[in-house]
Amino acid sequence: MSYSYNLRGILFGLLAAAIWGGMYVVSDVVLKIIPPFTLLTMRLLLGSLVLGTMIYFQRTRLKAPTRTQILQLIGIGILGFGISVGAQFVGTDESTAINGSLVTSASPAFILVFAAILLREKLTLQRVTAILLATLGVLVIIDPSKADFSSETFRGNIALGVAAVTWGLYSILIRRVSVKLDTIIVTFIAFIGGLFLTVPVSFIELQTRPIGMIDFATILGILYLGVISTAGAMWLWNRAFALVDASIASLTFFAQPLVGTVLSVILLHQEILPSLILGGTLIIMGVLLSIFSPDKSFSLRKRFNFFSK
Repeated sequence: MSYSYNLRGILFGLLAAAIWGGMYVVSDVVLKIIPPFTLLTMRLLLGSLVLGTMIYFQRTRLKAPTRTQILQLIGIGILGFGISVGAQFVGTDESTAINGSLVTSASPAFILVFAAILLREKLTLQRVTAILLATLGVLVIIDPSKADFSSETFRGNIALGVAAVTWGLYSILIRRVSVKLDTIIVTFIAFIGGLFLTVPVSFIELQTRPIGMIDFATILGILYLGVISTAGAMWLWNRAFALVDASIASLTFFAQPLVGTVLSVILLHQEILPSLILGGTLIIMGVLLSIFSPDKSFSLRKRFNFFSK
């Protein structure tokens, strides 16, 4: 893998995470009017419309997926956009924002483990160090002492944990199928797979939590979430995992809490704390460290006998 591909993949992943970091400012407003799974369904529908239109105009150059590949991508979509993102919504709703940031920040670690087990990616000491540096940066920014792990948030915390694990697995499975298919087709079919779960759940949800009054600002928020945060950011994320090793691409996820905090400072006029500067520096160091990896590595399969045949 050339360094040019490395850098492109890193940039795609960072941009996707940055978009998601800013997404929470918009989601916080829209979720007061539209319930979670209904909003997720709207996002996937808009994302499918945007990518489907692009596929139509590029249909002559795109390789059509086989029936087996379509079924695989639908299953991956159910996992990633139905179960993982759905669990994150439920977890955020029943837990706290700090808990959500803290627990879901474990996703890169799960990506690292799944990459070693399923893709047999070699893990260098440098990459592991990069994950630890970026994780420490997130912990500095979030401040775990403010997290709430009482019985009242237990169900939400469990849902957040499920979201972190399944997003790690989704990212690895996406890399496996992206080798033979164009990223735009991979992302489009995965969106369709997510709709298989979110549509029926949203119908059930609307029975007890109807949609509120929608104004122009809400419409703009829905368009941003569907077009930018879903169609654009998901394509960028999937493309990042198609270009570079999953253990490297996973580091870009840490840009999400950093961007979210920076936007809170800019838009909500929150104070710039030393923890933001220190944590941001550690995250940037971790991402930069991951770009160039030495040849010496170790495999989780070699470290643990029960992964061996």
